[in-house]
Amino acid sequence: MELKNVVTQNAQLKNQNSPVRRIMLIAGEASGDTLGAELVKALQQRVASHDTPGRLEFFGAGGPRMESVGVKLAFDLTGHAVVGIWEVLKNYSKFKSFFDQLLAAALEGKPHVIILIDYPGFNLRFAKAIKERFREQGSDGWSAKIVYYVSPQIWAWHESRVHQIARDVDLLLSIFPFEKDWFAKRRPDLRVEFVGHPLFDRYPDFSPHPALLAPRRDPLILLLPGSRIREIKKHLPVMAEAAKQIAAEIPTARFRMVLPAQPLVGIAEPLIAGLPRLEVATAGLAAALAEAQLAIASSGTVTMECAFFRVPTVVLYKTSWSTYELGRRFINVKYIAMPNLLADELIYPEFIQNAATSANLCRAALDLLRNQARIDSMRLRLTRVIDSLGGPGASDRAATAVLSVMS
Repeated sequence: MELKNVVTQNAQLKNQNSPVRRIMLIAGEASGDTLGAELVKALQQRVASHDTPGRLEFFGAGGPRMESVGVKLAFDLTGHAVVGIWEVLKNYSKFKSFFDQLLAAALEGKPHVIILIDYPGFNLRFAKAIKERFREQGSDGWSAKIVYYVSPQIWAWHESRVHQIARDVDLLLSIFPFEKDWFAKRRPDLRVEFVGHPLFDRYPDFSPHPALLAPRRDPLILLLPGSRIREIKKHLPVMAEAAKQIAAEIPTARFRMVLPAQPLVGIAEPLIAGLPRLEVATAGLAAALAEAQLAIASSGTVTMECAFFRVPTVVLYKTSWSTYELGRRFINVKYIAMPNLLADELIYPEFIQNAATSANLCRAALDLLRNQARIDSMRLRLTRVIDSLGGPGASDRAATAVLSVMS
């Protein structure tokens, strides 16, 4: 038998006989489900390459992407994502049940690490509950490390929470470059690692093609209303009306709406009735962004994907009156779209609440479609933003950091 095969078999036998290390993950939204799946794959690759001895088992709550890479889910938490204070209160008993089930699963499964992915309203409370259990009742031989993946945006709305995070979180994984210094100034005892943004690994072959950057007589305009039902109901009617107005000005314009899941299509379709030259998709966002001349998008994670593909974008956000009024009192950043925040300037035009009208969206979209010099300037500034995000390897760097707290 060749020496290489002997070494491989010995490594595999060693791994089989090594203790199993259990990792619990909780992701409550589609974007977190994607991040979780990418991180699990990176951890699995470490084991498969024998860089990390032993075996890893994954369980918790998330969505279909995490399940597809081997995470044993108690339930699909991403299918219940809501936005706004009223929606949270209305669904309190449901989320309390989810919380209790996951807390019981953690106490029974005794993971070595609990990875909480974004979703701060739920996950920060979960971190607190786990750590309080250790502090008040003792570990009984078990004490999980808490890793928080994607910094909660407390720098935007709730700075005082930094103290709870420092108390309850053992490792914070940041995907934006400014966050490590922000936390270091306020709680230097909190371990924060900037791992970079996973967009580079999701789309490794993308580079802006000159033919797609040039103006077209039949521009493709993307409608990206969000990933939650409430967002679609709030955003899509005004988006659709703006699209109709754009079509009246540019009859050759094409439209494509990309939603993250098939069940959302039934909710969206009645809201876009009568919109000409429209295609509806639940996959292929990358291909759509690579082809698009413009996007009208909800101010969420998707704005970073628009920025990565250098797509000129008009951003909007609408919510309930109560949520908006409360947020207005606490949010202390100048912009809502992350590319604008990272650049510290208004690259993408933003329209919030009452300003998010079809007339405003249409006017901003037409201004971009008809102004190539402005588009060129926008793409140059977006490139600077993307270049600051750490380059390829974010999930692998995150996996390295996770394994470091397990050793």
